Amino acid sequence: GWLKTFDDYFRDQTQHILNNMVIKLQEDSRRKFMWSEISYFSKWWDGIDSQKKDAVKRLIKDGQFEIVTGGWVMPDEASSHYFALIDQLIEGHQWLEKNLGVKPKSGWAVDPFGHSPTMAYLLKRTGFSSMLIQRVHYSIKKHFAMQKTLEFFWRQNWDLGSSTDILCHMMPFYSYDIPHTCGPDPKICCQFDFKRLPGGRVSCPWRVPPEAIHAGNVQHRAWMILDQYRKKSKLFRTKVLLAPLGDDFRYAESSEWDQQYQNYQQLFDYMNSHPEWHVKAQFGTLSDYFEALRKESNLGEKSSNSFFPVLSGDFFTYADRDHHYWSGYFTSRPFYKRLDRVLESYLRAAEILYSLALVQSGKSEKTSVFPSADNYKLLTEARRNLGLFQHHDAITGTSKDWVVVDYGTRLFHSIMNLKKVITDSAHILILKDKGAYNYDTSTPFLKMDDVQSSQDSLPHKTVIKLTSQPRYLLIYNPTEQERFAVVSVNVNSPRVKLLSPSGKPVTVQISAVWDGATTISHEAYQITFMAHLLPLGLGVYQLLEVQSSEAVLTDYNIYMRNSRQEKRDRLFKIKEMQNSVDNIILENSYMKLWFSGMSGLLEKINTKEDGKIHQMKVEFAWYGTTGNRDKSGAYLFLPDGDAKPYIFTDPPTIRVAHGRIFSEVVCFFNHVTHTMRLYKVQGLEGQSLEVSNIVDIRGEYNRELAMRISSDINSQHRFYTDLNGYQIQPRLTMSKLPLQANIYPMTTMAYIQDAGFRLTLHSAQSLGVASLKNGQLEVIMDRRLMQDDNRGLGQGVQDNKITANIFRLLLERRHGTDVNEEKASVSFPSLLSHMTSSFLNHPAIPMTTYADSGVPEMLNTFSPLMSSMPCDMHIVNLRTIQSK
Repeated sequence: GWLKTFDDYFRDQTQHILNNMVIKLQEDSRRKFMWSEISYFSKWWDGIDSQKKDAVKRLIKDGQFEIVTGGWVMPDEASSHYFALIDQLIEGHQWLEKNLGVKPKSGWAVDPFGHSPTMAYLLKRTGFSSMLIQRVHYSIKKHFAMQKTLEFFWRQNWDLGSSTDILCHMMPFYSYDIPHTCGPDPKICCQFDFKRLPGGRVSCPWRVPPEAIHAGNVQHRAWMILDQYRKKSKLFRTKVLLAPLGDDFRYAESSEWDQQYQNYQQLFDYMNSHPEWHVKAQFGTLSDYFEALRKESNLGEKSSNSFFPVLSGDFFTYADRDHHYWSGYFTSRPFYKRLDRVLESYLRAAEILYSLALVQSGKSEKTSVFPSADNYKLLTEARRNLGLFQHHDAITGTSKDWVVVDYGTRLFHSIMNLKKVITDSAHILILKDKGAYNYDTSTPFLKMDDVQSSQDSLPHKTVIKLTSQPRYLLIYNPTEQERFAVVSVNVNSPRVKLLSPSGKPVTVQISAVWDGATTISHEAYQITFMAHLLPLGLGVYQLLEVQSSEAVLTDYNIYMRNSRQEKRDRLFKIKEMQNSVDNIILENSYMKLWFSGMSGLLEKINTKEDGKIHQMKVEFAWYGTTGNRDKSGAYLFLPDGDAKPYIFTDPPTIRVAHGRIFSEVVCFFNHVTHTMRLYKVQGLEGQSLEVSNIVDIRGEYNRELAMRISSDINSQHRFYTDLNGYQIQPRLTMSKLPLQANIYPMTTMAYIQDAGFRLTLHSAQSLGVASLKNGQLEVIMDRRLMQDDNRGLGQGVQDNKITANIFRLLLERRHGTDVNEEKASVSFPSLLSHMTSSFLNHPAIPMTTYADSGVPEMLNTFSPLMSSMPCDMHIVNLRTIQSK
């Protein structure tokens, strides 16, 4: 969905395209057609009769109809995470295998706004031999055309051999529409888009219409288009030429099939009947082209790989003209970029638990009532909703408001459904006596501990009611390593005792649940503790209400303008004070942090391992948009110069919490509630800082809010961003380019470094990131834009939500740095960094038992693994797939 929802497009256009395809291809065996997205194809297939299905299979077998890429969608390549990219590929390919018995072999990506080598790698590993891309910076296209490198082997930057090479064709011109595909002159090419014949609904903007081909004009018209083909052909190394003939939602009407195929057939027949023209022209599919190309360039013979150049790297940030860089969409609609990752982590957890539960359910009569078919249906729907959202107009934040709501509603429903799959699966796995298993929809055994009330609101924790009888708290670890994780849940009483799976008391920190900055709600209390979890395992904790609790209360200092020294609370110790020039200090065994007493923002870090003090200033900043006619919109970032500092007339209210498990500083600004939390525990949780920003810019006009971290790291204009959470791409900030060109997509992390240290910003959502000055990292968190940016969307971005952006800040010492690495085309996160990212993207999942009484006996712990996997290994998924 883009300007209409998925279902509306299907009803109005897509079904007609496919229905006509079956009829029109059968009229002439020389006609060819290709299709890429299985989301639409499968919806159409489910509504047609078996006669039509047989016709389609015949057309595929005869090579007239080809499925290219064959993923669920044609995904965005900047904001999407590799988990979802793989999953939507599997979903499409599984569907094709089951329903058509075919496996695609060529990739077709004409519309994503820039291209990632992660996609090239995934296609290669899927068994593809060739791929095509289109939206690449116009200066790169020009350079490649001059060097004749538009066709190249794309190799991964870590590959020392050639095993990741995939043949890639880059289209040379501005667009994939017909005026920009026959050759260099759109005024002429447009005359060969026969849907634009006079009297139709579309015309040529160059004011010269096409002419229908007939005996009287065929010679001249054939010569005209052949001239374009020849000019285009000069940009490539072989005499085989590809000229795509299509556009968005074309071929919906029967008449258009006739206009295009009949006129072109006459042109081809004329060319082919004149041997002195030295041309052979015909319709073909993408694989027809690549096969002809391989044959022509002798690929496949031993010594011939040198015919095409080998390239590594990515194609971001895209610009289609002037200074119009498409770096705005790296952040647009950030609420949904975050929701996407929440769904992703639930989907992976649900897939793994379901696969394990399925095995368990097959073991006895009693457990066979596990609702495996119902839950598989929910899983399939979630895979497809996540897949649909990877589309290049969805996760990008570049569709109409109501289309965004449709996508959001799909994500939201699937999150709720996956919670059912997770709790149903955990139920069967954790029961001690499987003979006591019974499944009753009206009284579920477990429930998740958070709720989201609508598709555009943030989740909040449910309150667990305590009694003197234990309430069971199950915690699931979705990673394949044993984990020591800090877990927080909300309970209704501060008189709490927590027992570990082995029955021992656990240290608990009790914090207030706040209603705003300074008011405590006594409806609920947050308890925080360190959980020890087995790999892919469940641990069963017990919560009880007791007369005298051993739990440690959090103390609070609140800095505000008009403070009353002691704020009475019946439970918590709260000190109120004026904002002051004195620093606020937090520390654990790894680091000591200094925050400003005026703004509450981080100023410096002392790493205890080496006693060094690092400048580490956090600030916020606003970007505006240009005063020119062209302004920022959903796609484009066109700022009015450098960001302006975020100015506050009154200092913010700052709430500092000191506790046994964590301490934190929360700053309440007008547009952002900023939290920095330090875990006072040993191990991974204590080695990085948790940063969260609740952003609300709903009242702003053409502004974008950035968080900037300024350090004393001597990064020398170099920084590093991940591509799709899969690999790291080194970046160079170039002062000769406009600011917006130096913004890159960050899916899970970005870092800067010098000889001694590396500073990594880990992210739980995709956003735009930059390093505009030495030692700086900045991330754009939300944007509100009042106008369209002329790329077809027809609206600005004004549907902003209260959005949560979650990060971790990791400062690491670098040992024995290789000087050459600074200039190398490849870089890697440390193991600590990988694991930190995993904690952020795959958090532990708490569940509680429903019933206050009559809970059947459970295992203390469950784990499918004998031991942890090595920490440099990650299970992407345990995905139950359909039987053939």
